Amino acid sequence: MTQSVLAYEQGYVIHVNQPGDELFYHLDYDERSHDLNMEFQHFHDFYEICILLDRTAAHIIEGSLYEIQPLDIVLLRPSLLHKTQYPKGTPPKRLMINFAMPRHMPGLENGYNELFSIFDEEVPIFRFPEERRKEILAPINDIFAISQQRSTLQPVVIHHKFVEFLCAIHRYAAENGYVREETGSSMSRRMYAIASYIHSHYQQDLSLDEVSRRFYVSAHHLSRQFNRVTGFTFTEYVQMTRIRNAQQMLLNSSEKITDIAAQCGFASFSQFNRIFNKQSGMSPSAYRRSRASQSKHEMMLVGERPE
Repeated sequence: MTQSVLAYEQGYVIHVNQPGDELFYHLDYDERSHDLNMEFQHFHDFYEICILLDRTAAHIIEGSLYEIQPLDIVLLRPSLLHKTQYPKGTPPKRLMINFAMPRHMPGLENGYNELFSIFDEEVPIFRFPEERRKEILAPINDIFAISQQRSTLQPVVIHHKFVEFLCAIHRYAAENGYVREETGSSMSRRMYAIASYIHSHYQQDLSLDEVSRRFYVSAHHLSRQFNRVTGFTFTEYVQMTRIRNAQQMLLNSSEKITDIAAQCGFASFSQFNRIFNKQSGMSPSAYRRSRASQSKHEMMLVGERPE
């Protein structure tokens, strides 16, 4: 076991329930080799927290590149496009936390919404002073110890400690010292700037020629370099970003599907339906129904009456 501010044992896993359940936790203490870097950005429907224990790495979030240091806390909300790039050499140690948590707690909805606002920061990476970091990470170390003491109450205590951890991040968020630094080659930075531009302008008509003119690079060069840096063609990246935002609108609004398609930048509903099916494995209406059914089940579990 490596002794540091954060308890660590390589290969150790803590889990409460399973991914897909209304409430689950999966804490994975492992190493990540450069050879296992993800080729593409991806997103998922649960929350994710990444904490490195040694060395440095880079996180690509919504097309922007961020350098992370040991014990930085990276918070990723559902449907956020991201991937991590690990350095060559000795694999960095890390703690990856995947989780979902019901927020329809009678009388606590406002508090939970405020608590989860830390995942909506423009730069969702937190870097705290050493003494404060010990205090914030203490509940995670408590979870590590609790997981080794089997009891009927263990899942409840782990949940309690995890909420305490999130509350600590929220309480001291104003002390966040993370500052983004420019890294990588000038061409790579330009490609990440283009990816970031796509995320903030996906509702508009985005053509390769228009974007290449805006960023002063030839369309041919942009196409080749964008694929090299991001792992996607320009068109694939635009479509993926639009579909990701459409999924969020399907889940969090009651707008008509045809209106969502138009708002997310698709030229026609047939185009939207075809691409949505390809990327999501189901139609937009089936996606909305399946998630709505899951949300109703979640509310019934905590005693609320679905409308």
